[in-house]
Amino acid sequence: MTDAPAMDDPSAFTDGENWSGGFYELAIELGHTSDQRLQRALSTLWRAAAIQGCYGRRDREPGEQDVIACTVASLGEFGLLRGTVRLPAGPRIVCGCVAVREDGGPDWLDFFLPMGALARVDRRVGGFPFGRDGSPASLEWRRPIDDWLATIAHAIFGVVGFRLGLIGFEQSGMTSAAELHGRVPAERWAGYLLPADGLPRYEPANR
Repeated sequence: MTDAPAMDDPSAFTDGENWSGGFYELAIELGHTSDQRLQRALSTLWRAAAIQGCYGRRDREPGEQDVIACTVASLGEFGLLRGTVRLPAGPRIVCGCVAVREDGGPDWLDFFLPMGALARVDRRVGGFPFGRDGSPASLEWRRPIDDWLATIAHAIFGVVGFRLGLIGFEQSGMTSAAELHGRVPAERWAGYLLPADGLPRYEPANR
């Protein structure tokens, strides 16, 4: 029997508040459907982000369930994979990963940090992205996280390449490389990573 997690613990799986409020994420448009490429991107993500554990359930704490393989097959079986990760500022919080794969469309790999857990470790997060909490002042806490997520994206690009990376609140599917035509908006509520000259050019959010 394991000890129950402390209340307000941002790394607790079974505390529903940690998973509430939507997701802050790195969403990567990998390209045409490929199990091999998705697997390589998934494995690189886990290493680059230093994610601890790989689990399929949130109704049990990590110590109360078996670690599962960090594989495309596990994504297919459980829908998403969960673990914990240490943020740039130090606290460890819950995190997750999901693949979006549509018939005739590209593979997307999304690494997400739940807003509920983020709000518990930094009160500036508040109700982001809504109301005053969604103002440009939010860049104060967002930028260190964005830059960290961008380094993870660079690691993935170095292994498998990708068409587009997006960083921000629930960015998956908000746009695509084909829609951008190699250009990012001048006013950006999200961070963009677009390949140029063999490297992903990072354009951080400015709103």
